[in-house]
Amino acid sequence: MAEPTSTEAKPTRAYVIHPDLGTARTQRREPEHALAEAVALAHALPGIDIVGEEVARLRDPNPGMLFGKGKLAEIGTRLTAVEAELVLIDGPVTPVQQRNLEKDWGVKLLDRTGLILEIFADRARTREGVLQVELAALSYQRTRLVRAWTHLERQRGGLGFVGGPGETQIEADRRAIDEQMTRLRHQLERVVKTRTLHRAARAKVPYPIVALVGYTNAGKSTLFNRMTGAEVMAKDMLFATLDPTMRAIRLPDARGGASGRKIILSDTVGFISDLPTELVAAFRATLEEVLEADLILHVRDISHPETEEQAADVAEILDSLGVDEDVELIEVWNKIDALSPDMRAALRRTDARTEGVQAVSALSGEGLEDLVAAIDAHLSRALDEPREAAVLRLDFSDGRRRAWLHEAGVVEREEAGEDGLTLHLRWTARQKAGFEALDQPDA
Repeated sequence: MAEPTSTEAKPTRAYVIHPDLGTARTQRREPEHALAEAVALAHALPGIDIVGEEVARLRDPNPGMLFGKGKLAEIGTRLTAVEAELVLIDGPVTPVQQRNLEKDWGVKLLDRTGLILEIFADRARTREGVLQVELAALSYQRTRLVRAWTHLERQRGGLGFVGGPGETQIEADRRAIDEQMTRLRHQLERVVKTRTLHRAARAKVPYPIVALVGYTNAGKSTLFNRMTGAEVMAKDMLFATLDPTMRAIRLPDARGGASGRKIILSDTVGFISDLPTELVAAFRATLEEVLEADLILHVRDISHPETEEQAADVAEILDSLGVDEDVELIEVWNKIDALSPDMRAALRRTDARTEGVQAVSALSGEGLEDLVAAIDAHLSRALDEPREAAVLRLDFSDGRRRAWLHEAGVVEREEAGEDGLTLHLRWTARQKAGFEALDQPDA
């Protein structure tokens, strides 16, 4: 294999450690599976070469070093042997622990929060996504300012009531971060306001919103692309999609035509266990589409050994977001193509007799027709409200509103008179509200 040229960045040699705290943490996840997810996270970061990985079992975390002396030396020997430059700890690491571990091992160190922030920073594309990542990163960085004390030692004079130069620098850094966070929040407020205006504009379109949610790498973007014909980044990689993507599509009818119900399909960032609290707060606006959804498709990687645990994590996040329990939800058991033929057939039989479950392969298209039919049926139950008759008169020049009514499918009869058009309608309260919103100014 050719050596990297001088213009190519040399990959960073990284070693991944999952600290298994045993009874000190939830037993919902097997440590080996947690390590595999941590390695997948590391692979999602560009310029990383994984040179080693391990589960480090801990009875009691050491407050200053995380690991005990024996484990510390044992890991240090392995890091030296593989010439690791970066250690990724799959869990929280305090600023003091990070400082001490970096000094002892002679490497750079990132904990789970820092790693996810790095990935999000690399993936953010929209203005809102970039601002949210910057805000979350500053919030995280603010808690690490204790690292600046490493040069301080005993520089404080007098009785210690007045801070020395080290303390002054920390306060200056903290103040600078606070000022930058304030600026970012103001910029984010303006972006979110713009999104609110866009949502108001979409409210004039009487189409239901169907939101795809699920654990990261469950196949949401592949399903989104297959249903919409879009080209959203879809890779076998954690957090391949960061920013929300929306498309208005018309569901195919039973014969594969395009005369079915029109919907807005929304792809969202993947969920993950132990999502950093900074990111939960920062990305709440990104997930607002889920809060406004008329139907949620919970996409699960049914071939994953911990699909049930991942589903539980998604349910917890949806609950924390305040998603209404009355919102219709379909569990989409994706990636059945990765299962044996017998298991695949068994799942298809299960979904046929289980309400709210659809087994599919977004990759091959198997089960997609049944999923579309289920989406239509759920929306019919959720949205097909009682319709009332109405008569509306429009000027001949009012082509915009007339086109809207016909597009919404609410016109039963239209008559032309000398002074305009008379339309006989049958519409729902939602459709009536959408029509009336046409008179409001656009974003």
